[in-house]
Amino acid sequence: MHRILLSAIALGTCSSPAFAAPTDAPSRKAVDGCAWEKRSDVALGLASWVQRCDFGFRKIEFLVVGTSLAVRYSDGGAAEPVIDVFDLNADETPEAGLERIFAARTDKPIAARCVLAPHHFKGSKVPDGVKRYAFVADAAYRKELAKTQDPNEVGEPACGHFGAVSDSVQYFETQPGSGVRKVLYVRVGQDEPLFDDATLKLLPADPVSN
Repeated sequence: MHRILLSAIALGTCSSPAFAAPTDAPSRKAVDGCAWEKRSDVALGLASWVQRCDFGFRKIEFLVVGTSLAVRYSDGGAAEPVIDVFDLNADETPEAGLERIFAARTDKPIAARCVLAPHHFKGSKVPDGVKRYAFVADAAYRKELAKTQDPNEVGEPACGHFGAVSDSVQYFETQPGSGVRKVLYVRVGQDEPLFDDATLKLLPADPVSN
């Protein structure tokens, strides 16, 4: 399970020269002892706000790993992706792209029983034009699951690791803009994350036109 939980983490200094500041502002106050840091990675195609903290016993930094923004704990192992950035194919709509991306990362029999649906979660702030989605079990699959699942236990995600989950928040996100040919997969976790999910900004292929 991804550990983007305020009760469990602290963010350390990250000074990667690949980052440059976006022009937006964070949507909420920083955690006590932390400060927001504006960052943008042109190669990744994502601008974001992350908190920089140092709690002594633990430092955490955000860094780019492949096509993801990841978090690395000073007392942990390898960096864990929290936001994946996916390219859309030429002339592909964002929704069609999500279907393709999900199908490529999900067992075929499961993917065939899951559908794309709007995603909302309590307390979320969604910028104008931004759409959030999750893959959920279709009607027949839901009925089947209801007969076999224990309502008092958290089972495996019905639609796999890129589908909706009951004990955490994760979703696909699309953003408006003719120059934006990418979509996001965001893993918020079980609590308020140390990145600002409300101000993520996909960068167009030509950053000059942004």
